[in-house]
Amino acid sequence: MKTTNQLLFALAILLMLPTFSIFSQEDAARPLYVVATTLHWNMDYEDFDMDEWEAVEKEYLEKVTMKNELIMSSSVYLHRYTADNSELIMVSTYASWDAIDKAGDRNAELEKAAWPDENARKAFLKKQNAYYAGEHSDEIYAPLEGAKLLPTNTNKDYILYVRKSHFAYPMDGSGDEFKSLRMATVENVIHKNELVKGYYPNVHAWGSDKTEFIEAFYFESLADLDKSSVRGGELAKAAWPNENERKERGEKMSKYFTGVHGDYIYSMVTGLTK
Repeated sequence: MKTTNQLLFALAILLMLPTFSIFSQEDAARPLYVVATTLHWNMDYEDFDMDEWEAVEKEYLEKVTMKNELIMSSSVYLHRYTADNSELIMVSTYASWDAIDKAGDRNAELEKAAWPDENARKAFLKKQNAYYAGEHSDEIYAPLEGAKLLPTNTNKDYILYVRKSHFAYPMDGSGDEFKSLRMATVENVIHKNELVKGYYPNVHAWGSDKTEFIEAFYFESLADLDKSSVRGGELAKAAWPNENERKERGEKMSKYFTGVHGDYIYSMVTGLTK
């Protein structure tokens, strides 16, 4: 019975996944999947140069990624405060699972168009790949309702704070209660927090851990990240002035999570954003 209840709750979470646009509120195109690829620098690359790396990736972005209609958006994030200083994250969004499947083939077509000469193409790709170690990992997430969209046409290299929590699937839980509690916090605290410039919640769709709940917060600086929790507390008190009510809400929400979470801070490379 416990396993059945857990499965039903997990299904309820998946069924309540309205999607969002990361472009503009008016944009009709809405991504259904977010693919996060964790790469690692080739620490043995003697000719490593960050400016040259960015120039190479910028060329690929303009000649391939920007022209790949199957990739709705893409962005790159560098280690700031994480457990592994060699990691960087490349994130892409897609309108369907089929688009994820076909995007690689489309990239190959665009690469041939960008560098018709096979030797030149191989030389460029070899130069690009030289910056990275051989291993990488991929996770696919499904966006949840409640995103706070980043301002468009910005040139800021935002600080990205990622919080990874884990669902507990309580026997007395329900998708409706979870959604109601979460959205009340999103609307009254996160959306009203002027220090939070962007917010994107996601759940596991395909990967190593089905319990993951990923929240991505964007800030203009590390100082704003520090201040945001204090501001969030102020907004929570304004939304629910009664202390007992706030405590009750917290207890109800906490049952949906294990209590274990991870914190990761990255720097966004705005020049490599689609």
